[in-house]
Amino acid sequence: MRKIDKRIVVIAAFIFIVGLAYGLMRFLAAQKEDMQRRPPVAAKRFVKAEPVKYVTILSPVSADGRLTSTAEVDIVAEASGRLQQGEIALKKGTKFSQGDILFVVYPDEAELALKASKSQFLNTLANLLPDIRIDFPEQEEGYMEFFSSISLDHPLPPFPETENEKLKIFLTSRNVLSQYYNIRKDELQLSRRTTIAPFEGTFTEVNLEVGSYTNTGGRVAKAIRTDELELEVPVKRFDAAWVKIGDPVTVESDRRGLSWKGKVIRKSPFVDPNTQSQAIFIKIQNHRNPNLLSGEYLTAAFPGHPIKDAMEVPRNVVFNTNEVFVIVDSRLEKRVANVIKENEKTLVFNGLEEGEVLVMQPLINVLEGTLVEMLGNDQGRTAAGEKGDKAARVKPGEGTDGKTEGATGKMKENAARKKPAERGEKTAEKKKRTEQGQPE
Repeated sequence: MRKIDKRIVVIAAFIFIVGLAYGLMRFLAAQKEDMQRRPPVAAKRFVKAEPVKYVTILSPVSADGRLTSTAEVDIVAEASGRLQQGEIALKKGTKFSQGDILFVVYPDEAELALKASKSQFLNTLANLLPDIRIDFPEQEEGYMEFFSSISLDHPLPPFPETENEKLKIFLTSRNVLSQYYNIRKDELQLSRRTTIAPFEGTFTEVNLEVGSYTNTGGRVAKAIRTDELELEVPVKRFDAAWVKIGDPVTVESDRRGLSWKGKVIRKSPFVDPNTQSQAIFIKIQNHRNPNLLSGEYLTAAFPGHPIKDAMEVPRNVVFNTNEVFVIVDSRLEKRVANVIKENEKTLVFNGLEEGEVLVMQPLINVLEGTLVEMLGNDQGRTAAGEKGDKAARVKPGEGTDGKTEGATGKMKENAARKKPAERGEKTAEKKKRTEQGQPE
């Protein structure tokens, strides 16, 4: 029993000591004064801003496009036969000038057949001339001149015109007119055996070599025109409305640092459903060096058009496609802007009220309602204002760390307490020296 009672006493004493310590700790904690905390200072950001002001903006229009030839044709043979060399080589990439003979379809058989037809026609006329001299003497001189001007190596001259109905019946009954027009058809067919360049250009494809046999309508080569080129430029529907046919255009090559003059020759009457743009075609004369080449990409700069009641700002000012920040009572607020036109580095908009303060810089991780201040030209003044605000927030009796000024006050108080005691000690020492007869 005694051992059990001893254990109970030890446990009870331990619990009492622990409870006493906890109660003392709570009592001391309750006696401690709460530390005074500074009120939180709202963070303020300085941003570039300016009032919204609408003016008339001359907005230039520029777009990239691919250069193509104004004429891209397939050259076919209009007669059958063997191909012969012309004035230039029938090879891909060969340049030619207007009027050059590109190639010839073997003409010897056609030339001989034509001469035979002319000889037969001369024989028919020779048999008719005596009858014309007797029956139509007033027409004799004209038909004699026509007969004399016919040559086997040259095209037929124009047939003499007549209004005499009897003469027409006479010539028709002798097949004179049919023979004449058959010969003219053969002459035209012979001329088509020689293919002449209709413009200055080059071969882009060659399907048949010299010496090959071709049929009528056979594709021989493909050529493009090089002296006149056109630039197809896709332009947004809003900007394309300001471009007129006949407007002058400056065409530039960024890689070569060159520019050319062009002119708008047509506009597509439809919009590309994928890009929502309208095609503008610009004609360029390619007579200067260095020459332009079909297929290269160029930039076209059109004359600017006026946009009334608008403002132009950097593109990074706008976020979420059409939202901007404005400053109202030193805090940020969102506004929705009406974006009229986007340029390479800027955009033109309206839709805000004139006079509103628009933030002119991109803001990252900033929420609506953030406290801001418009950044002026003198940034040093702003920094000084920050220091003044900080000094104004320091309580009396505190330094920059809240302790320096208080420590200084304590030092002065101790010094004031020490001075009376020091004066008393000096007076007692002076009296002692006087009594002993020592000098002061």
